[in-house]
Amino acid sequence: MVNAILAAILSFFIPGLGQALAGDIKKGVIFFVIAIVLGFILGWIFGMGIITYIVALLYDLYAAYDAYNMAK
Repeated sequence: MVNAILAAILSFFIPGLGQALAGDIKKGVIFFVIAIVLGFILGWIFGMGIITYIVALLYDLYAAYDAYNMAK
């Protein structure tokens, strides 16, 4: 069994890593790809402004929450 807190922390810093650690590699790759694409799109539209950081933070928090629930 995977430590849920460790999965959440890993997924907060690298979205998808906690999901992969919890056993769902496909979901982990999807989370990681979405994070990269989201970063490029928001960076292109808004630059490195506050909106980009807020959306990235919200996505990281969701990825951590999902990884925590998966590992529980």
